Amino acid sequence: QVQLVESGGGLVQPGGSLRLSCAASGFTFSLYTMSWYRQAPGKERELVAAITRAGGSTNYADSVQGRFTVSRDNAKNTVYLQMNSLKPEDTAIYFCHAHNRVQYWGQGTQVTVSS
Repeated sequence: QVQLVESGGGLVQPGGSLRLSCAASGFTFSLYTMSWYRQAPGKERELVAAITRAGGSTNYADSVQGRFTVSRDNAKNTVYLQMNSLKPEDTAIYFCHAHNRVQYWGQGTQVTVSS
């Protein structure tokens, strides 16, 4: 059974940091490109960051470039998203995504940036 389980979300003040984790099981994690998406209320889901299978290449949305860092540990079947200098506009549900010939989604974790 495929599972992507996100954790680490919560409420943080502007300028603060959070680290999201996504634990994967039920498929060969190291063969999948892993991504983080987010969806704010009333908006479409958007790609935040992605990392290739071995972690050698990453890409980011312009809005998070320089503030967020995606990484993965294939030995632990886990992908991370380090989020620094958080802004209120980063408030959203953050989803973990796995993609090869098929794709899988996590259930999401809420991130709220507010004073």
